[in-house]
Amino acid sequence: MNVPAMNATAARTTILFCLLVAFCEGIDLQAAGISAPGIAGEFKPTADQFGTFFSASTFGLFFGALIGGRLADSIGRKSVLIVSVGLFGMFSLLTSLARDVQMLTWARMFTGLGLGGALPMVIALVSENARADRQSASVAMVYAATPFGGAFASLVSSLSSSDHWRLIFIIGGALPLLLTPLMVFKLPESLAFRRLGTAAIARDEGTMAPMLHRGSFAAIFADGRALHTILLWASFFLGLLLLYLLLNWLPTLLVTDGMTRVEATGAQIGFNIGGAAAAVLIGHLMRGRLRNAGIIVTFVALPILLVTLAKAPAQLGVVVLSVFLLGGAVVAAQAFLYAMAPVTYPTPIRGVGVGAAVAVGRIGSIVGPKLGGILKAAGHGPSQLLMDLLPLVIVGSACALALAWSTRPHDSRSKEPR
Repeated sequence: MNVPAMNATAARTTILFCLLVAFCEGIDLQAAGISAPGIAGEFKPTADQFGTFFSASTFGLFFGALIGGRLADSIGRKSVLIVSVGLFGMFSLLTSLARDVQMLTWARMFTGLGLGGALPMVIALVSENARADRQSASVAMVYAATPFGGAFASLVSSLSSSDHWRLIFIIGGALPLLLTPLMVFKLPESLAFRRLGTAAIARDEGTMAPMLHRGSFAAIFADGRALHTILLWASFFLGLLLLYLLLNWLPTLLVTDGMTRVEATGAQIGFNIGGAAAAVLIGHLMRGRLRNAGIIVTFVALPILLVTLAKAPAQLGVVVLSVFLLGGAVVAAQAFLYAMAPVTYPTPIRGVGVGAAVAVGRIGSIVGPKLGGILKAAGHGPSQLLMDLLPLVIVGSACALALAWSTRPHDSRSKEPR
C-alpha cells in the first residue's frame, strides 16, 4: 500500500474511533441529569447534595482537559485518549454501584476527569489526521456524535422507569470499556504528532529552525495568538454556559410552563437531535464556499431563537419546534468552536491550547446551571429567565464571529515543519 493510501486509511480509522468516543461522551455527559429523578427517589439528597453531585463531573472535566492537553503534547494523543476513555468508562460503572450520595459524587468527579481528558484528544486527533481541506469540517461532524449520545441516553431513560437509573451509568461505562482495548491495537497515533519526532531530530542536528516548546502554556499567547486565544476562551465560556444551563434546566422550565414530564423529555430529545443534525450541517458547510454564510446564520439565529422560545405560546408543537431549532443553533455553535480550536494552534502546542480552551468552557458549564438556579430562586419565570440570558448570548456570538473572521479557514499545519 502506498503512503497516501496508508494515510487515508489511518484517517478513516481515527475518525471512526473518535466518532464512537464522542458518542460515549454524549451518554456520560448527560447521565447525571437524566438519572436525577431516580437518584432523588432512592437517596433523597438535599438540594445542596444534588448541586455538588451535578458539579462534581464538571470539576473533573476542568482538570482533565488541562492535564490531558498538557500530557498529549509530550507523550502523544493516542495514549492520553485511551487512558481517558478507560477512566470515564470505569468510573461510570462504579457510579452504578453507588450506595450513597458521597460515593455517587466521588465517582462522578473521576468520571469527569476522564471525560475532560478525552474530548481535547478527539479534537486533536481528528484535526491532525483529516485532509487539509476537511480539517474543520471533520472535527465539527465528529462532535455531532456527542448530542446523538445524549439523545440515546434520553431515549433509554424514557423507555424505562426512574427506578432503573443505574442502567444509564452501566451503558455509559460498558461501551467505552469495550472500546478501549480496540483503540490500543487499532487506533493510529496522530500523523502530525509523529512528525514532531522527525522535526526534533532535524532541529538537534541543526538542519532546521528551533521549534516551539511542546506543551508550552505561554506559547498559546505568543506570536500573535493572544487575541485568538482570548476570543476562543470567551466564546467557549459563554457557549457552554448557555448549553449546560439549557441541558440542566430546560425540562424543569418546560414543566413549569405547563408541559408534562414525558413531553418535556421528548423536547429534550428534540434538543439533542436538532443539535446533532445542525453540527453535521455546519461541518458540511465549513468545507466549501458557504462556510461564512453558515457561521453568520448560526450565530445570528442563536439569540433570535432564544427570544422565540421565551415568547412562544404554551402549545406543544410550537415549543418542541422552538427547542429543536434552538438545540440546533446552540450545538452548531459549539461544533464550530471545537473546529476552530485546533486550527488556532500549531502541533507542538495544540494539545495544551485545545485543552485550555475546553477547560475554560467547563467553567462556563459550572456557572450556567448555577446561574439558572439563582435566577429561578429569585422568582424569574421560564420566559423571563431565558430573556435574562440574551445579553450573554449576544456577546458570545459577537466573540465567535470575530474569531471566525480573524482565523484563516485552511489548515494550520501548512507552516509547520514536516
